Amino acid sequence: MPPLASTGRWSGSLRRTGLGAAALLAAGVLLVAPSAVSRTVPSARADNCPDVALTFARGTDEPAGLGRVGQSLADDLRQNTGKNVDAYPVNYKASLLQLHGGDGANDAIKHIKDVADKCPNTPQVLGGYSQGASVVDIVTGVPIGGIGWGSSLSPQYANNVVAVTTFGNPADRSGGPISAQSQLFAAKAIDYCNPEDPICHAGPGNQWSGHTEGYVPVYTSQAASFIQTRLLGVLAPTAPQGPMGVPPGPGQRLGPLPGPGPAPGPDGQPPANVVVDQPAVFR
Repeated sequence: MPPLASTGRWSGSLRRTGLGAAALLAAGVLLVAPSAVSRTVPSARADNCPDVALTFARGTDEPAGLGRVGQSLADDLRQNTGKNVDAYPVNYKASLLQLHGGDGANDAIKHIKDVADKCPNTPQVLGGYSQGASVVDIVTGVPIGGIGWGSSLSPQYANNVVAVTTFGNPADRSGGPISAQSQLFAAKAIDYCNPEDPICHAGPGNQWSGHTEGYVPVYTSQAASFIQTRLLGVLAPTAPQGPMGVPPGPGQRLGPLPGPGPAPGPDGQPPANVVVDQPAVFR
């Protein structure tokens, strides 16, 4: 299997240490949960693929890269799981006019497909903040009005994505969050809205700092725990007492692991931390 283009640093480090896939497996660095092999995405090959692949779209006007929220999520996820997490920043113009959401969606889809084709055993995670959340809306097939349209991810790749999370998603105000609307991703998605964020919350107490400063570290930490729980269905703990051996605390409303299914919760409603009301225009 040819190596993933963005994973040169993993394979290079492994060649320098002289460790092959067999030695890594024997050392317990990466194990496949036996029950997961036949029903879902197994663990990644240790020789040239990451344990987890995160694709994240930054917010409006943030410099190229993961953005503040995406970087915090990647750091928390690495710390929680103890796994080799590749974090790919979606390449698009996150401009004030928001004319390039479709471009971002296309880039995210291309990367997801590239990882799936070259590292089919690597579980993937999709996320976005602010305008980047709208990019994720497009990828998952639930874009809102006024946001540039683009392609959605082909159903054949849906099972490669084990978790989806957004922060400050304007779709929350229009009643169309991914966790309630996406046919393929609702059961494995969660939309985080800070109650003081005017972009996703329609109500009293809103302030702009609730959007720009309201997600790190509290909500990114919660998202990392949500993703960790999803990964427990496909990746074995790093060690018996390692980070992956302890699931997050109570309060998460999760769908079946993994794959498409009904929206989270017995009532089919979005998670409690999603606030939905009226449409909003945001910068």
